[in-house]
Amino acid sequence: MNKKLNKIYLPMFFAIVLVSGIFLGKALNDNPHINYAQLYRANNKLGVMIDYIETRYVDTISRSKLEEAAIPGILDELDPHSVYIPAKNIKAVNEDMRGNFEGIGVTFNKKRDTVVIMNVILGGPSHKVGVLAGDRIIMVDDSLIAGQNVPDDDIVGMLKGEKGTKVNVSVEREKGPKLIDFEIIRDKVPLYSVDVSYMIDDEIGFIKISRFSGTTYDEFIEGAEKLLDKGMKKLILDLRGNSGGYMVAATNIIDQFLEAGKMIVYTQGKSSPKQDTYSSAHGICKDIELIVLQDEFAASASEIVSGAIQDNDRGTIIGRRSFGKGLVQEPYQLSDGSVIRLTIARYYTPTGRCIQKPYSDNKKDYYNDLNERYQHGEFLEADSIQFADSLKYFTTEGNIVYGGGGIMPDIFVPLDTTGLSKYYAETVSKGMLYDFAFKYVDEKRVFFTQYEDATAINNYLESINIFDQFADYAEQNGVPKTTKGFSYSRHLVNTRLKAGIALNIIDKKGFYPIFKDVDVTLKVAISYFKEN
Repeated sequence: MNKKLNKIYLPMFFAIVLVSGIFLGKALNDNPHINYAQLYRANNKLGVMIDYIETRYVDTISRSKLEEAAIPGILDELDPHSVYIPAKNIKAVNEDMRGNFEGIGVTFNKKRDTVVIMNVILGGPSHKVGVLAGDRIIMVDDSLIAGQNVPDDDIVGMLKGEKGTKVNVSVEREKGPKLIDFEIIRDKVPLYSVDVSYMIDDEIGFIKISRFSGTTYDEFIEGAEKLLDKGMKKLILDLRGNSGGYMVAATNIIDQFLEAGKMIVYTQGKSSPKQDTYSSAHGICKDIELIVLQDEFAASASEIVSGAIQDNDRGTIIGRRSFGKGLVQEPYQLSDGSVIRLTIARYYTPTGRCIQKPYSDNKKDYYNDLNERYQHGEFLEADSIQFADSLKYFTTEGNIVYGGGGIMPDIFVPLDTTGLSKYYAETVSKGMLYDFAFKYVDEKRVFFTQYEDATAINNYLESINIFDQFADYAEQNGVPKTTKGFSYSRHLVNTRLKAGIALNIIDKKGFYPIFKDVDVTLKVAISYFKEN
């Protein structure tokens, strides 16, 4: 169990918040009595040691290799979120945070050594020339891709490139007599951080934010305005699984819900003076009732949102205790283009809470914290979470909240185990739900072009009893209907199956409206709105 949990939880710890505006003064005053050469040597033990190794070591050694090994080791002596990013990784990291990349604008997957286009980004370079979901990429420029087991990273490298450059792509289309050749001019392609925005009913809107990037605020405003035009009076903002990102994106979104002059967050560090962030008078959602959903994977900028909403008594937080990352990082570029993200301050919620969970020299314990919380029963029972009285704070209306490690929700929702069984576990672990959904849509892509919303897709799949077709498929592939839990898990499997099919047809705007039928935390939020 622990190994499985670690595989789930450990990727979570890459979450980094970027903030700007730190002033770097001179390291030394212009003092004529200081011997700068001597001072440099005395304070540069690492550089001198590498000099000795480079000039005197018995074998030839790469200086840059030694530096690459030394820098992470130095940062490892600090907090868990001060990290080193090699120059070769900077572009990918910046793309994710910036909210766009330069390429042809498709997502793909490999099926039996064949690259299949899963989604064509609307308005992107491939969409403009007529590439369709379901097309098989056979060649890129002069390189044969199909059947060659080319690594995914290599394929991405072939398709990405600088804006304005061209790439020739040859695809095979279902029932097409020959290859179709496209000359695609690469361009900037958006990486959306708002997964979906839709109306659950006539009053309740839903917006899901997966991370806080450079475009998140604009995406949120676009989604919120669309829902306001449809009559939204209540909003469920879903931050589950959101590991953070740009602080300014989070604070700008919080600003949409608060009256003018309310504190949102403040930051402070040894060399970073206190900086307060307050709300303005320009929020478009100030009159909207608000619920924020969070879980144990919601971290950093997500916790700034939850903390500000909770401390200002502006909405209700529903879910489980958040991750507990309250440290602020600043990027510093090194001479070769690599970057260190150095923790320069802590952030505090309006009541003065620091929600950073404890850390020590033993990074293993820090990384294993979520696993320990699970083993302790925290994901199933709110009473398993105990806070010291010294961590007690009071909101603007006198409600008690706690610091010291994550945001505790106002309404706790345990980890849902409904429908879990051997049948469900085997079909998921063997990839059968995913494979069946893809194969089913891939064989009917022309038919499904008539469907543009999740409700219509869901109704069609119900009318043909898609679960029975899947059950036959699973049985043919080694998971018989006699497997324990077949009937018990039917509703869960059926709902996830329909959501997966909708995802393959119209992307995330198809997935979430169907998946909500088995989303217990979301159901609690909807019920809360209807009862209050």
